[in-house]
Amino acid sequence: MSIPKPTAGELELLQTLWPLGAATAKQVHEAMLAEKPDLAYGTVLRLMQIMHTKGILTRDESQRSHIYAPAQAQDALQSNLLQDLMQKAFAGSAKALVLAALRTGISKKERAEIEQLLKDDKQ
Repeated sequence: MSIPKPTAGELELLQTLWPLGAATAKQVHEAMLAEKPDLAYGTVLRLMQIMHTKGILTRDESQRSHIYAPAQAQDALQSNLLQDLMQKAFAGSAKALVLAALRTGISKKERAEIEQLLKDDKQ
């Protein structure tokens, strides 16, 4: 069974949860408050419950406060989403996807890092 693609809100929550590894809804809520000070705890809890039902999060119910963790590692989910985007929007062409990403405006630092990766890959 494949894990469904997360919504934008679910991805935002995952971006907070991945560095934590596993956490309670309270811990995730506290971590998200820095970016969204008006975010209600109940909203985070409900979203995490929905994500668990969808299979995006796992849940350890052995303690009073349930512990949630991403069902997929960050790099695995990002690779799947990227593959899907490449197929749907770029006719399966990685080159077209990369060129579009480069045209959207990357920083000089990012460009230098990419050029270094390409140089290292040739060697």
